[in-house]
Amino acid sequence: MPVSRHELPKYEMPAGPSDPRAVRALIHDELDLDGNAAQNLATFCTTWSEPEVHTLMDECLGKNMIDKDEYPQTAEIENRCVHILADLWNSPADETTMGCSTTGSSEAAMLGGLALKWRWRQRREAEGKPADKPNIVAGPVQICWKKFARYFDVELREVPLEKDATGLRPHQLREYVDENTIGVVAILGVTFTCDYEPVKEICAELDAIQADTGLDVPVHVDAASGGFIAPFLQPDLEWDFRLPRVASINASGHKYGMAPLGVGWAIWRTPDLLPEDLIFRVNYLGGDMPTFALNFSRPGGEIVAQYYNLLRLGREGYRRIYQAASDTAQAFGDEISKMGPFTLLYDGRGALPAVSYKLTDPATAGFTLYDLTDQLRRRGWQVPAYPLPEHRDDTVIQRVLIRHGISRDKIALLADDIRTAVDRLTAGTGTGTPEQPGFHH
Repeated sequence: MPVSRHELPKYEMPAGPSDPRAVRALIHDELDLDGNAAQNLATFCTTWSEPEVHTLMDECLGKNMIDKDEYPQTAEIENRCVHILADLWNSPADETTMGCSTTGSSEAAMLGGLALKWRWRQRREAEGKPADKPNIVAGPVQICWKKFARYFDVELREVPLEKDATGLRPHQLREYVDENTIGVVAILGVTFTCDYEPVKEICAELDAIQADTGLDVPVHVDAASGGFIAPFLQPDLEWDFRLPRVASINASGHKYGMAPLGVGWAIWRTPDLLPEDLIFRVNYLGGDMPTFALNFSRPGGEIVAQYYNLLRLGREGYRRIYQAASDTAQAFGDEISKMGPFTLLYDGRGALPAVSYKLTDPATAGFTLYDLTDQLRRRGWQVPAYPLPEHRDDTVIQRVLIRHGISRDKIALLADDIRTAVDRLTAGTGTGTPEQPGFHH
């Protein structure tokens, strides 16, 4: 009997095969129940790719990138990406630098953390000191760093946000770093607010701490988002390997790198900063292959797609795309600030192409940002509302991210829908505002 005349099996395999077109059509129908990725303004991840990327991904569907003996050209393309990014991030030895692709910036961050822990432990053991209580210092970090700390037995010293601060501030470090600190994580694009932490100033404070105490604490820059923005929109901003204290950097290729989901990058300043003990060598796929990763087999298509974007766009192409995204974010931020009930936390200027804001006075607004999120979902928009981290967790904010494929016209429609939703939510409370036109292009 045709599969289309029955519900799809949910928890067990069917007894026999079915027509592939029918199965594809039925699954496609189910997937239509998902949200529209193009209206998901909560995600940093790529939601649109050129047709050529789809073609290359198809060509790489069967290629396991870990098998460098069988797929040497895919391995070479990965190597080229590592060196291109090392050069982009001003590595002092970009031709001999060490780095690798990963499944995303979370894995890349954990590899950076592991290298910090190993180097700290080696130094402590060489000095005859105990190495059983490592800690890592950071501001409001993404969940991957909490996973790293728990999975790899490292104390996470998460520095609380100061009033009106959007990230770690350099003067806070002295209270948290000590001889057991394996490193400080600086965030280039804070997940919660989209602002950059002041990496140069953080390094300068650690220089001062070393001068006063002798503690030499390296910095890992979590540039999951900003690593593909700052080189093009803020080229004079010193956050990368231009700062001698920066030991390693991670970034997401599948965020503002514009590659499809499933690729991140970890780069070390110089090869000696990645301990040899962390690199494994396998020979059962043919050849002698070094590997440093938390997983093993994974597809090569995302790496090839990353290389395509780097070649296809070049520095000027990335700059144009993200300048347009930044302009759109700033225009949206200007509209939000005019609406009355909102106060901007980040206006889209000087960091990521994004906007974050809060209710100016939650007690008198007549609605919450959670209510606004629910209203916007009725129009298909996915705009998250969430509290800031510890010590500012009484402040709830919303965040809108502008990616490649999010047009000025689309954001104008969002602004109009926010006005309509606010008017609906405040009807009868005396806090509504007259209907206003969308911003001009």
